[in-house]
Amino acid sequence: MLGAALMSEVEGSVQGHRDGHGFVTRDERGAADIYLSPQEMRAVLHRDRVRVRIVRYDRRGRPEGHVLDILERRKAPIIGRLLHENGTWLVAPEDKRYAQDILIPKNATANAQAGQVVAIELTELASMFSQPVGRVAEVLGEIDDPGMEIEIAVRKYEVPHRFSAQTIAQAAALPERLRPTDRKHRIDLTDVALVTIDGEDARDFDDAVYCEPLESGRGRAKKIGWRLIVAIADVSHYVKPGEPLDEDAYERATSVYFPRRVIPMLPEKLSNGLCSLNPGEDRLAMVCDMAISPLGEIEGYQFYPAVIHSNARFTYTEVAAILANTRGPEAARRADLVPHLVNLHEAYRALLKQRSQRGAIEFETTETQIVCDDNGRIEKIVPRTRNEAHRLIEEAMLAANVCSADFINQAKHPALYRVHEGPTPEKKVTLQNYLKALGLGYTVSDDPKPREFQAIADATKDRPDALQIHTMLLRSMQQAIYTATNSGHFGLAYDAYTHFTSPIRRYPDLLVHRVIKAVLHGKRYHIDSGALEVIAPVRKGGKAPKVHAQESEHWEAAGAHCSANERRADEASRDVEAWLKCRFMHDRLGEEFSGTVTAATSFGLFVQLDALYVEGLLHITELGGEYYRFDEARQELRGERTGVRFGAGARLQVQVSRVDLDGRKIDFRLVREGQEERLLAKGPRDKTAARRAGGSATDELTAVKDKDLAVKKATRKRLASNAAGQRAAGARTGRGEKKATGRGSQGR
Repeated sequence: MLGAALMSEVEGSVQGHRDGHGFVTRDERGAADIYLSPQEMRAVLHRDRVRVRIVRYDRRGRPEGHVLDILERRKAPIIGRLLHENGTWLVAPEDKRYAQDILIPKNATANAQAGQVVAIELTELASMFSQPVGRVAEVLGEIDDPGMEIEIAVRKYEVPHRFSAQTIAQAAALPERLRPTDRKHRIDLTDVALVTIDGEDARDFDDAVYCEPLESGRGRAKKIGWRLIVAIADVSHYVKPGEPLDEDAYERATSVYFPRRVIPMLPEKLSNGLCSLNPGEDRLAMVCDMAISPLGEIEGYQFYPAVIHSNARFTYTEVAAILANTRGPEAARRADLVPHLVNLHEAYRALLKQRSQRGAIEFETTETQIVCDDNGRIEKIVPRTRNEAHRLIEEAMLAANVCSADFINQAKHPALYRVHEGPTPEKKVTLQNYLKALGLGYTVSDDPKPREFQAIADATKDRPDALQIHTMLLRSMQQAIYTATNSGHFGLAYDAYTHFTSPIRRYPDLLVHRVIKAVLHGKRYHIDSGALEVIAPVRKGGKAPKVHAQESEHWEAAGAHCSANERRADEASRDVEAWLKCRFMHDRLGEEFSGTVTAATSFGLFVQLDALYVEGLLHITELGGEYYRFDEARQELRGERTGVRFGAGARLQVQVSRVDLDGRKIDFRLVREGQEERLLAKGPRDKTAARRAGGSATDELTAVKDKDLAVKKATRKRLASNAAGQRAAGARTGRGEKKATGRGSQGR
């Protein structure tokens, strides 16, 4: 059996690593990646499709492969800095997973200057004995040009950022306003006081809401619930299957959000015009009209196409202020709409009760917002606070999404579900061991339920290491994906869940709209052709029309495509934010900050700075002159000689020692604070010891601070003097040297 496994051949995609080795991600889902040595990687490039043979297994049972054949080369341009060294032109790829520099003949530089950012196309492939050769296809500009980090990211991650000529022409031909023919066969809701509630910087509005009391029953059985209307922009009216608009939207699958810039899924005429529910304009919408009980249960719903008229564009801040004081100045300016907002808030509170009864998971996390200056550089990073208005809209959207999933399920029509599965067996065991090691008195069962996770989150939310515990809970669960196979949503504790509420920026939502429309008209939507087929109605308990295997494959392929592009968008956004943060910290080399350990690894600690909300790596070699062992069960580093523990929640004082713009890495060094530092590092379990040692710690600090002061000043001076050198050598920073950290500080 082992011999057969060693000789097996598999296909997959190469994922390069900045240290020179790589992995082959197999086509079959869930299969272990295959390791490729640096020598094997000399003949292939990151993202090549290859066939490999498994040649051995390491001590932990991980396979190592030998490349047999390159099945497909990526044709996308490679982005990098053009360099001129010793009379040779070459490009250092911006994506460090391309481990080799690319040679550029002197007649193929397209007049680009040394140091500029360029896009290149390969003309000669790499081999075991030669570097790849290419030509400059596009000159992007200087690395310091405003917005260059975004230009790099969209090409680095192959984000489609230019609409085809056919799409631009089709969008230009669309009407500016609704036509009489657009209004046919729709419910007129223009007299309903629908409003949009979004962030201050929102430019497109794809959902509007309205709520009013709803009586049901008679006499003593009479109860007051709510009628909740969620109206979503009817993108499917304008974007038809097979047309250029649809083809470009499918290719993008999602809008991509960067600081100060959005790469939209649809052209601006649709995303900010015809399909945006702007106040004072008639718009087409798909409506989910729900009846909510006093206990927050959805007692009934219906879907229908409508014409709506948004009465106002509210911001989250404005709505939160109105709900906090219905007689305040904000409420006075919107007096006619305040009763509807109060109704909406009451319905939200009922839905919240139902969320709690379901046991849905909700972690309190601190999200941040990057504020940029006119040049696109970070001005400051501020915490993004979630208020009642955010939560209100979130619950309304969740309700509409659940109704859409139920509606499609009842019709037994294939569609894309938003699936979020619980822990894998391996991750479940890891989590159980972690919780046991902490001695919390809580654990998860062998068949865990969402409410178990929420109970642990609630019980630990006030602990100093709450962030680490909640992170471990999150990491134990699988990533949410789009798939035609409904497996429920673990985190939200729903048996079925779809995305219905954002068709302007998510292609799966557009597909859900098409399915709902088809069902409303007694038809079936075929994703492979876009055709509509008239079908006999499906009675409750009856058999649904048979879905052919080929069509099922198309639905699954669409789900995989949308999931992959969602991850691509997230990676591109994180890459830009990491670059901006590195640039932000480059001018702070040598400065000291207080911070909190967010995670411990075998190679060091990740520390988030309190004032700046920037995270960096404190390498294990910076922790002092002893050997530290990583305790995987407790997720902490422990000194073998002193027993000092470094784990999540520990408070440290650090100095910014290195910023690598190319690698998106920020490195810290520990600022020695004697006994105080040692007590802080031990975390929450040593509070009593800290109190007992308070006097001696103070005396020790007084003794060592004077001694350390001169060292710190000298270090600051040295680091500051090196800053200019780092800027000049930015193109070559980190290339060719052995990386000690194992991964980038911003890549967790």
